[in-house]
Order: sequence, then C-alpha cells, then structure tokens
Amino acid sequence: MATTELHIEDPYNAMIPGSNICIGGKQDQPLSNLRFVVKDLFDVADMPTVAGSPDWPSTRPVPDEHAAIVTQLLDAGAKLIGKTITDEISLGILGENKFDGTPENPACPGRVPGGSSAGSAAAVAGDYCDFALASDTGGSVRVPASFCGIYGIRPTHGRLNLDGLMPQAPSSDTAGWFARSAETLSRVGRVLYQEDIPDRLNHRLLIARDAFAYSGSETQTALAPGLNRLSKLFREVTEVDMALNGLDQWSEAQRTVQAAEFGQTFSDWIDRHNPRMSYSVARNLFIASKIESSVLESAQLVKQQATERMKSLLPRGTLLCLPTTPFCAPRVNLPIHETDALRLQISVLCCHGGLTGVPHVSIPGATTGPDHAPIGLSIIAGHNYDTDLLAASLALEAQHD
Repeated sequence: MATTELHIEDPYNAMIPGSNICIGGKQDQPLSNLRFVVKDLFDVADMPTVAGSPDWPSTRPVPDEHAAIVTQLLDAGAKLIGKTITDEISLGILGENKFDGTPENPACPGRVPGGSSAGSAAAVAGDYCDFALASDTGGSVRVPASFCGIYGIRPTHGRLNLDGLMPQAPSSDTAGWFARSAETLSRVGRVLYQEDIPDRLNHRLLIARDAFAYSGSETQTALAPGLNRLSKLFREVTEVDMALNGLDQWSEAQRTVQAAEFGQTFSDWIDRHNPRMSYSVARNLFIASKIESSVLESAQLVKQQATERMKSLLPRGTLLCLPTTPFCAPRVNLPIHETDALRLQISVLCCHGGLTGVPHVSIPGATTGPDHAPIGLSIIAGHNYDTDLLAASLALEAQHD
C-alpha cells in the first residue's frame, strides 16, 4: 500500500512531529473518504512507535507491518494521515506529557484533553480527521471523549485483535476509537466488529444511582437533559447501584490489578535501559513493583465479583447509564497533589471498564461552567453486545437532531 507525505496543520499539538503520512484511501469500500489518525501505541509500518517516551523507540525495532486493526481500517478504505501524542508509555489519564507536550483541548482551551489518548481525541475534536484510533485500559478513550465533547467507544475486552498494539495491562487493554458523530462511530464499528448495527432499540435502561451520586450536583444537573432524552428511548427505566459493595472498592481493585500488570510489562525494559521518566510515571511504576501478592489476590477476587455483577445487570436488551467522568476537564498545569486526587476520582467512574471488560460508549452529554466545558454521558452493555450501544447512540443522535 503506497505511502505519501501529507502536511497537516496542527494548532492543538495533537500529532507526533514528522508522522504526517497518507496511506490507503481505496475507493468503493465501507470507509472510503474517511480520514483517520492513530494513537502512537499502534504500529504503523516503517515508522517508530514512540509511546510518549523519549527512550522507548530506541529500544525497539521499527515495525515492518501495521497493527492488525490499522490494516483492517486501511483495507476498508479509510485513509491514515498520522500518529498522535499519548501520555508517557500511556500511563496517564489527563493527557499531559512532559516530553512530547500536552495536546490542547479544542473544546475548552486551558483545560486538559484527557489521556492517555489525548492526541487522538484532540485531532477529532479539532476536525483534523473523521475518526481516530485509540486504546483504553483504565479510561483512556472514555475520559478524553468526555473532556473533549466527542463520542468514544471502549469495546468488550478481547473483542478486537490487538496485535501490534503496545501492551500495558493485558487483562484490561482494549482498542477503541473517537468520532464527532454517532453515525461515523457506527460506520467504523460495522467494519471492526464485522457486524450490522441492530435496528431495534433496547427495552430497558438502568441508571447507575451510585455513579451519579458520586459525580456531584453540578454534573448531575448538566447531564439531566441528556439523560431524559436517553430515557425516552426505552420502555423501562430503573435506578440501581452498579457496585453492591461500593465503587471505591472496585476502583481500588482495578488500580491494583492494572498497576501490577503495568509493572510486569515494563520491568524488564526499565531494568535493561534505565529510561528517562517523569516523576509521576516513575513513582507509579515503583509502587507497582511493591504490590504484595495477598493484596493482588484480593483485588483479583473483587474483579471476579464485579464481572459477575455486570453479567447479572446486563442481559441482552439492557443498558446501564452513568456519567463518563465525575467532572469536566481540569485546568492544565495543576500541581501533582491536585492531579493525584483528580485521577483517583476519575478512576471511581472508569474502573468498571478494565475490571469487568464490558463495552462502553461515551456520548457528548452537556457542558458546564462559564467556559462551557464538555462532560460525557455514558452507556454500557453486556459483554459482546457492543453494537447495541451503537444503535442507542444513533437513536439518541437522531432524536437530538
């Protein structure tokens, strides 16, 4: 497949310098005439995978083939135009990168874009492309989608082929994508899932009472109109608590499992190469190396219980709704002690994804505050019912229009 250079204006600092390319674009295919970018954790042939780290690419060979999901999109006619900035080794949730810089939030300048798929979200929100490939382990699609006011999908864990995606925490890693419309999100979904979007709507909506309560009054008020529109699509609407033993317990378990797996993924690289790292990333990896086996075993038990809870809540035909994030995007350049607290709060609403593996779509839900910062409204389905989420997103978009 021929590769040519393409110049892209990058006012939001979303792109990896020198990564502008033009690959693919076959006509008469399902994704013909759509342009996309990829988070710089996915391999693109003959281009280094930087992964937000100054020392990662020098310790890895330049890939000689595309990641499987990139190939799938190219074969479907989409045109790849570049790679986007991610948090350092994708270990972050706000989108700030000490080495590559922080992409700007096109929807709300002065606030973080969300991470770790920051550049991909900024590229979509900034109208560089039609959709963007990203990844989600602990919230890396859902959080940027919420903060930048766009659609984002985290598929069922294990549903898509992740060959050629840099691993982080394998029991939670997924590939996902962003778009500005439910129609484009679904168009990509038909290709990647190799499945039609169902025509029928789901019959039952569960509202996660504990998640809305955790988000606070400002977020609840902002999302209320969108929640009302969503509720009208269903014959039955019921409030439930998502986590019977508390979302804090789920969050702690997810952070423990994810950190332990991150530590395993990167321990050999750190030992062999002593790479440069920001303080927060180095600190978190050090903490991960000290997790005791008994603590990890307890977290794995919570993970199993949470997965069973989601299976019981979400049979075919039932969706669950909650705020994507507990608040809108924080300001850039906050001190570490403030960002640490924000990350913990975000984890409480995002932990279910990596912990239970369910599919999740974040929908542009509302804006808050005097600068109209976006915040997302989310819907979740049972395992492998991903296209039901796309059907609901399309119906909500049509209703809103």
